Amino acid sequence: MDDSLIDTDELSLSRKSRLPGAGFFYPDSLDEEYADRRAREAIEGAEAIVVADGDADGLGCVALVREVYDAALDVAPFEESLAARTDPGLDDADDEDDEDREESPVGLVTASPHSLDAALERVAEYADPGVDVYICDLCPDDDGVVSAVEDIVDRAESVRWFDHHQWDEDVVAAVRETGADLVVGDSDEECTADVTLRSLDYDFPDHLVDLAAVTRDHDLWIREDARSDDLADYAHWASAEEYVTVVGRYGPALPDPVVDYLDQRRVEKEQLIEAAVDRAEMESVGPWTVGVTYGRCSQNEVAEALREEGADAAVIVKPAGSASIRGSDGFERAHEVAGLVNGGGHPRAAGCKPDIYDDMLDYAHHWTTEGYATKQVILAAFEQVASEIDE
Repeated sequence: MDDSLIDTDELSLSRKSRLPGAGFFYPDSLDEEYADRRAREAIEGAEAIVVADGDADGLGCVALVREVYDAALDVAPFEESLAARTDPGLDDADDEDDEDREESPVGLVTASPHSLDAALERVAEYADPGVDVYICDLCPDDDGVVSAVEDIVDRAESVRWFDHHQWDEDVVAAVRETGADLVVGDSDEECTADVTLRSLDYDFPDHLVDLAAVTRDHDLWIREDARSDDLADYAHWASAEEYVTVVGRYGPALPDPVVDYLDQRRVEKEQLIEAAVDRAEMESVGPWTVGVTYGRCSQNEVAEALREEGADAAVIVKPAGSASIRGSDGFERAHEVAGLVNGGGHPRAAGCKPDIYDDMLDYAHHWTTEGYATKQVILAAFEQVASEIDE
């Protein structure tokens, strides 16, 4: 297949907003091979290992753990790379991550809830005996991870798990029975960076205390600190190692090269947000008004715009087939809706990917109908939650 067919950078904004990024079209086998190689490089020989979600909250936890181990990377190469990235005379290809960069003795393995099993199995296979292992901002869907956790506990000096999501009580018990130290914070009050900060016996500097607070502002959708949008965008656009290193050094007071980079990237971001808001339709489901839209966009900003237009809840369906569900004071059951369609999360912020895609024709239908089937499945889940309230 011609590479240009999946290179969305050359498309008009309208078409780009309807299609997934190039990574979507890579076979899972290639992704698995790459993930295994990168994980092995991070795990082997490490003094400690952090398996974390790749968002601002998970990566913020990594910065905290590296502070405890005095294992932060030198920030200078990343700042130089950032400055080059905003130079219009440089092509993006000139700024590829340098694989020869130094590695931290605290290895980082990013994972999602759906890839957590594989990430833990890699830690169990590649970690040196006596290593310290941390798992941050990840909540397993079931007790299927227990076997890998048991293997890690047998190999490691310590295994600590910090999170703030909605856990099933049986899964909590199963994880704790392995010997792992599991701490689950109140998802309405804490982000995982908060949990990590209070759980580690260490006197953190002020900038990292601030990092946890501003991360909470974004992750719990409080939105009272403008810097939380900066952290969220930066975590999304930068490499995991770059984000961890920069916020580990500066906290939420991001340096000028990062600010310049964010300003540059946000031009298109705002255009994609506007396109998604323009596509939105309001649906009445039970006692709620649900704003439903489709597109590649920043879901929190789109949800905020829909809330300002009167939505109690917002559903943002993505071209890759997943969807974000956001709530408000009038709707705090996002995790219940998501749980019915292969997902989960928090009362006001959840995610899912309905299991309705059998082949590429299903995805072709998804793109050309702006997620029609996915929208209907999620709206049906809203209907089910509403009916359970009435009973």
